[in-house]
Amino acid sequence: MSARVLVVDDLHHNVRLLETKLSLEYFDVSVAMNGPDALAICEKGGCDLVLLDVMMPGMDGFEVCRRLKSNPDTAHLPVVIVTALDQPADRLRGLEAGADDFLTKPIDDTALMTRVRSLLRLKAVTDELRSRALAVREIGGTDPLALAAADTGDGARILLVEDRPSAIDRIGTALARKHDVTVETDPQQALVKAPEGAFDLAVVSLDLEGHDGLRLCSQLRSVERTRNMALIMIGEAHDKARITRGLDFGVNDYLLRPVDRNELVARVRTQVRRRRFSETLRRALQTSMELAITDELTGLHNRRYLDRNMGPIFYEAARHQKGLACLLLDIDRFKSINDTYGHEAGDEVLRAFAERVRQYVRPVDILARYGGEEIVMVVPGVELPDARAIAERIRERIEASPFPVRGGTQDIDVTVSVGVSVRRATDTGPADIIKRADDALYRAKSSGRNRVEAAAA
Repeated sequence: MSARVLVVDDLHHNVRLLETKLSLEYFDVSVAMNGPDALAICEKGGCDLVLLDVMMPGMDGFEVCRRLKSNPDTAHLPVVIVTALDQPADRLRGLEAGADDFLTKPIDDTALMTRVRSLLRLKAVTDELRSRALAVREIGGTDPLALAAADTGDGARILLVEDRPSAIDRIGTALARKHDVTVETDPQQALVKAPEGAFDLAVVSLDLEGHDGLRLCSQLRSVERTRNMALIMIGEAHDKARITRGLDFGVNDYLLRPVDRNELVARVRTQVRRRRFSETLRRALQTSMELAITDELTGLHNRRYLDRNMGPIFYEAARHQKGLACLLLDIDRFKSINDTYGHEAGDEVLRAFAERVRQYVRPVDILARYGGEEIVMVVPGVELPDARAIAERIRERIEASPFPVRGGTQDIDVTVSVGVSVRRATDTGPADIIKRADDALYRAKSSGRNRVEAAAA
């Protein structure tokens, strides 16, 4: 499906003109004749980008933009304000309302399509992250959309690449009021510094002495560690062709000289907020992925992770005829710990137990909470004698020192029983190894606990 563009204007002639231009470029165009209708369409997910006229009766375009950007469910939508107003104060008012860009009437077709395509590409980057974030919110997690939309855009780390002393002073001073600004006059050094500085945004002059600032922008976009950094170009009025090329390959925004300081600050804030919006969603996605495979109490992997990852390890060991061991560990008389000291103390013991066992795990091993007080340890490349030795060392370590509970005010003696098994040539899958380890654990429990029992190799 083509991208959906919402045209908001109360004049039929303006609507038809934009609708025709966009339809010829194969965009799916919808129309709203007033602010409330536009908000309703956006809240229902009916568009990917908004072209918004300022001068409308009732609710003007600035207010519509402000409401869209303050709503977590619509803050991600790019908004381009289309207006006959071309004074810096008018642009500043729109940027402060959250607009992503301006188009001044009469609209230049090249500028229109360049900005629409550029903003739609940026939106596409965040759409998948946003859908995952919505899933997190639906299951009761922290709402990353609200967190992202609430960001002020202040306190950013900004790299200013400029070699004109007057411009450095003017731009640097304006940005330093609310941001941490690093100035670099040499584009080669800027390319070195950018990945190391964890910058939110770079402001790049296109007219560096002896260098092409647009090439630097392209290089920053091609380096993985700076690929998601926001970029703003600064050029002259005659640079429009180069600016269009920059927007085509992913530069976020631009300013023309002489730079209006208020507009600069507003555009930087807009781009920083958009960049942080994406980063907040990425972090939320990473956190949700970690939670999906992590046991909340112990911090170990959970049963889901074990089920998904033990199979590939088993079949790899079988294919290359290598050893594979499984240790099933169970805290002895754990129910009595809960009954005597309380479930909070039992949770403290489980966490400390997991941490002690973790000390014996290599990066290639799997350590997961199997259920209740049981932990499973999958050890590739190990045969039965070494597996049994590992289990014995863990058993001794658990028994060696008491477990502090109730904030360290009381100690509990804890022991563990361990069942050990290794892969056999006749095994058809990982379940066979786990079953033998479980049988061996049962024998360890039946034989007095605090011991290691191994299944025959």
